[in-house]
Amino acid sequence: MKPVFREAPGAILIEPRKVIHMATARQQLLQKLAVKTDSKIVLIVMDGVGGIHTMNSPKTALEIAKTPNLDALATRSALGRANPADVGITPGSGPGHLALFGYDPIVPAHEIGRGVLEACGINFRLNENMVATRGNFCTLGADKKITDRRAGRIPSEEGARICAKLQAAIKEIDGVKIHVLPVKEYRFCTIFEAPGLAPEVLDTDPQKVGLETLPAKAFTDSAAAKKTADIANKFIAKAFETIADEPKANGLVLRGFSVDPGLPSFQDLYKLNPCAIATYPLYRGVASLAGMKVLETGQTIAEEVETLKAVWNEYDFFFFHVKKTDSSGEDGNLDYKVHVIEEFDAALADILKLGPNVIAITGDHCTPYVMKGHSFHPVPLLVCGENCDVDDTKAFSESECLRGSIGTIYSEKLMGLLLANAGKLNKFGS
Repeated sequence: MKPVFREAPGAILIEPRKVIHMATARQQLLQKLAVKTDSKIVLIVMDGVGGIHTMNSPKTALEIAKTPNLDALATRSALGRANPADVGITPGSGPGHLALFGYDPIVPAHEIGRGVLEACGINFRLNENMVATRGNFCTLGADKKITDRRAGRIPSEEGARICAKLQAAIKEIDGVKIHVLPVKEYRFCTIFEAPGLAPEVLDTDPQKVGLETLPAKAFTDSAAAKKTADIANKFIAKAFETIADEPKANGLVLRGFSVDPGLPSFQDLYKLNPCAIATYPLYRGVASLAGMKVLETGQTIAEEVETLKAVWNEYDFFFFHVKKTDSSGEDGNLDYKVHVIEEFDAALADILKLGPNVIAITGDHCTPYVMKGHSFHPVPLLVCGENCDVDDTKAFSESECLRGSIGTIYSEKLMGLLLANAGKLNKFGS
């Protein structure tokens, strides 16, 4: 069914009573040109894989790692770089993945808060009265300042126990129902449920150790946003009392106050039957919002490959996520980042044996180990398929990608490139 435009800005009516945010002009063009075929596309996102060259660290993790399979694939591929958001903009994981899926991340209608992503990633169904937040347990010193923003990366079992403790103590505040849900390790969701709430509330995470947590503040004059901020602050105060005796997770911060934005789906836009293979809830959440079937899988790369093999005949688009290239970069752990890259390289051989018509390997953002966090730099990109214009690059690395034939593109344009290489786009115009 063709989108029917409404007077409401930034929204279209796809079916009766279901309003979703308007597809971008590029998405509408792809929707018009897309055709259903039997060809299969594999998009591998090595989270935070990219690095940078500095005077003190002239080689990146990709360049240090021994990657015979990636390098062999590069010799029959087109390489380049992808800019996840815009020049100089450091993206979070949500915007970085949305861009790879073809949603312009800087369009306000496509902005999705971390809370919604985490909630969808653990299969929690949000309704119109819910504002979701992503929470981090943290460690506070005697002076109430943060000494560890991730509470020592407590195990998931410990995080779940503390969430249950909070849920038992805080079920409702001023008529607002409170949901406290474990996600993974030190991450959790807090969801506020009542009519008359709004997500225009600032994060309480100062993003640095040595500082106190911030109060929740509405950043608009909306009464609903002010109400949400007030409830959040009351929740935080009660939560601090409840977990004050915890040895590591004796504090928390809330981030990404958000509601479900309602995105146009992969099926509607690209005529694909997509699935997602990812271990971490956030990435499962992004995929779910894009309309992908999110599959149950194990926690290792090898287990993810086994999941891919098991469902190979059921889907035509596979989003395959590798997490620990990112977390190792955030920890500044070069050796472990190299190890994860090499682990994936070994698994790549089995993925290639499945015979995808098009395979792409990239990242959602760079996480250079020298920066210990996300960065604004373009990420390495490899695209391989029988219709690719193969260049003369010899390895999958930042330096080789810089001189590849794709050049530097915006990540949101990648879906068009993948569909075209897979023979899934008709000609534009006569």
